[in-house]
Amino acid sequence: MILDAKHEMQRKLFRQFAENEFTKELQDELDQTGEFNWDIHRKMAKYGFMGCKIPVEYGGQGADYLTYALMVEELARVDSVLSIYANTSNSLGGGPLMLAGSEEQKKKYLPPIASGEKILVFALTEPGAGSDAGGTVTTAVPDGDDFILNGRKCFISGAPVADWVVVFAKTDLKAKGSKGISMFIVDMKLPGVSCGSHEKKMGINGYPTCDVVLEDVRVPKDCLVGPLHKGFQYAMKTLDGGRLGMAAQAVGVAQSCLDEAVKYAKERKQFGKRIADFQGISFMIAEMATEVEAARQLVYHAAVLKDAGKDATSACSMAKFFAAETANRCAYKAVQIHGGYGYIKDYKVERLYRDARICSIYEGTSQVQEMVIANGLLKK
Repeated sequence: MILDAKHEMQRKLFRQFAENEFTKELQDELDQTGEFNWDIHRKMAKYGFMGCKIPVEYGGQGADYLTYALMVEELARVDSVLSIYANTSNSLGGGPLMLAGSEEQKKKYLPPIASGEKILVFALTEPGAGSDAGGTVTTAVPDGDDFILNGRKCFISGAPVADWVVVFAKTDLKAKGSKGISMFIVDMKLPGVSCGSHEKKMGINGYPTCDVVLEDVRVPKDCLVGPLHKGFQYAMKTLDGGRLGMAAQAVGVAQSCLDEAVKYAKERKQFGKRIADFQGISFMIAEMATEVEAARQLVYHAAVLKDAGKDATSACSMAKFFAAETANRCAYKAVQIHGGYGYIKDYKVERLYRDARICSIYEGTSQVQEMVIANGLLKK
């Protein structure tokens, strides 16, 4: 796909920002401490990244899906963690509101997350409900003008720094499976809301993750987002768009692996010549380049389908599945090309190898994507 002048310019701007602002010192700090960096968050918000896909009338940029994919890809090419900073408000955080929120809810919540003043995160996964999100056991029981929520959500990215969280809870306790689930916006400062300890992760450090515990949390009924008992379908629609973002992130990671491998192969000499001149190395780089480009085209195709208002569910899953696996394969080859140095933290590929691994797990594992793709083909 050949980008038009507008999107090519956007790509260059995203790349310039990432290369200038995501310094090695910042990246190392995020990886070593695992702490959220508010300074870079505010700077990214100032440039409009947090509101990239949020409509203009709610304080965002109102950009299309292709622009959004380009943003995430280019930011992730330099640092995948920082791409998540910009992705959350445009994807799983703001997504449910943009899909099903009332006008009052959109006006209340979207402007402050678009400006970076507030952070809204997504809480679907539970200890016993991962890929099977329909196994949700968190409950929301009506009580007068409120709902009372009880349950535990896990692996919630950004929860330790969030102001609000979108919680999916069972409101029809007799319904089975994915039926009878509703979604709510919950203020993290409400009595009964607490966070578990920060998870010690393999990679994507610098965007803290933890459990969110709900103990008799009283939530006003106007915090119900969308129709009662219909929250699961909006969770799936939100994840559909979220998978596009994660696919773009995976392309950025894979491209970074390729960049590092090419650079090192040209510099490193063995047996009197560059290792790039050995066929075994050059073929690995050729394979990486081909897969990265194929993944990129799948992502752009899915984005264009969504911009055209077409059904892009299978396309998003294909993009996420292939790009995630490509990121992992490219990370493996990049470390292999670096040899022993690739195993040392002084080299970027060591972190890329760890960061790549989550791509085939979160927002739907690769196996879940295969299920979605297969169902789309076989249910007809």
